[in-house]
Amino acid sequence: MRLVQVFVPRGQLEVVLETADEAGVDYAVSEAASHGEFEALVSIPVPPDAVEPLLAAFRTAGLPESSYTVVTAAEAIISERTPEIDDGTGTRISREELEARARELAPAASTYFILLVVSTIIATAGLLLDSAATIIGAMVVAPLMGPALAASVGVVVDDDELAARGVVLQVAGLAATVATAAFLGWLLRGTVLLPPGFDITAVPQVRERITPNVIALFLALGSGVAGVVSLVRNVGSVLVGVAIAVALVPPAATVGLGIAWWHPTVVVTAGTLVLVNLLSINLTALLLLWGVGYRPERTERIDRVYDRLRSRVVVLLVAIAVLSLVLGGVTYGTYQTAAIEHEVRTELESMSDDPAFEAFRFQEVGVDYELIDVYRDDPPSVTVLVERPAGEAESADFADRVRERLEEATGTDLEVTVELVDTQRSG
Repeated sequence: MRLVQVFVPRGQLEVVLETADEAGVDYAVSEAASHGEFEALVSIPVPPDAVEPLLAAFRTAGLPESSYTVVTAAEAIISERTPEIDDGTGTRISREELEARARELAPAASTYFILLVVSTIIATAGLLLDSAATIIGAMVVAPLMGPALAASVGVVVDDDELAARGVVLQVAGLAATVATAAFLGWLLRGTVLLPPGFDITAVPQVRERITPNVIALFLALGSGVAGVVSLVRNVGSVLVGVAIAVALVPPAATVGLGIAWWHPTVVVTAGTLVLVNLLSINLTALLLLWGVGYRPERTERIDRVYDRLRSRVVVLLVAIAVLSLVLGGVTYGTYQTAAIEHEVRTELESMSDDPAFEAFRFQEVGVDYELIDVYRDDPPSVTVLVERPAGEAESADFADRVRERLEEATGTDLEVTVELVDTQRSG
């Protein structure tokens, strides 16, 4: 429920009461004293989705802009008339509430960047330490939900200032995240806080962000849906903010680490993930806000806003489609590397049980086949550890036979290194 309170300028009380009667809502009138400017305060309890039509009716009736209209959330309604007042059909807040909440979600620049830098420092430390718990903890601090939703709200309700502020905060925020992570990585690189020869691509939490696949697109779209639903229905905003931050801050911090270690592949792949997530969240927010019925206050601007909305949606779709080609390429490359490793492992297990290799036992030591190798058409490099009983001699073409078996199983040329180890077995 919402409580709409109208500070009625002198001479306008009859207009307000007639409008409320025509809307069929209950109201209470009390005298107001404010330097003689207002003659009464009219309080009206209404369902959330009735706020916008009521305010529109007041404007149509000629209620001057010098009046104040305050909309507050009612914690509880204690009345036998509650079923009549609120039939449970309210599914969204009013346009005015939406815009007010969007402004609150885009905080002052100083607050925004302080929280973002702190979140980035925590997230970067979590990435370097391979600590998922630390990364999730950092997300509670990140304020990225607000600007993402504020920009879309501004477009839909025709508030250019809000839309521009949302876009600027998003772009500047991600730039600040990347710069902070890069600076922190530069400070830590080569210090005693990280082991010698530390490779960021070998850290599982980092690797997760540099091998994004098409499924990441669904995460971003889901974050956008969750953000809009939480905003228009006023539920779970903190948890949804965490979900959206998860989609943006860690990969952006990964881009910064890629810059600090000067690893172009990390920058490109993680950067693609950041942009896909950011654009998808904005696209989903625009479409859902328009789809649930939010429009500009002035009806004559609806066509203009629709044209702007359509052009933005087209640009976002094209950008996402282009970036998705990179995601598709990463998905294919990741699948190829995983398939080679699986087929090598399976074939070695089969060879261990094959009488043709007698008492030899095969173990995979490692498969060196990175994503970039797939597209450079470099052959996978496989190292095989072979256990043999002491005194057992292998044939001259033993390594070639192992390589041929593995190439037949994988369907590709391989560089195979065979390492023989003598084992003593008790009889």
